Amino acid sequence: MTKKTYKVQGMDCPSCAMVIESDLEDAGIKCKCDFVKAELEVEIESEEHEQKVHEIVKTSGYTLINS
Repeated sequence: MTKKTYKVQGMDCPSCAMVIESDLEDAGIKCKCDFVKAELEVEIESEEHEQKVHEIVKTSGYTLINS
């Protein structure tokens, strides 16, 4: 398992970070989202798993950028 950190675009408030965390955790993905730093730290298991993270975050209304 690898930890990856992404920059998150589109967050306006701390609630945005909680939405991202909640949506990913509902899918069984361990993560930590920091509104102040605009960063998401995720435990990645595989390339397919990473794609799933991107899809969930995009569906939630945000964009991930590799940092």
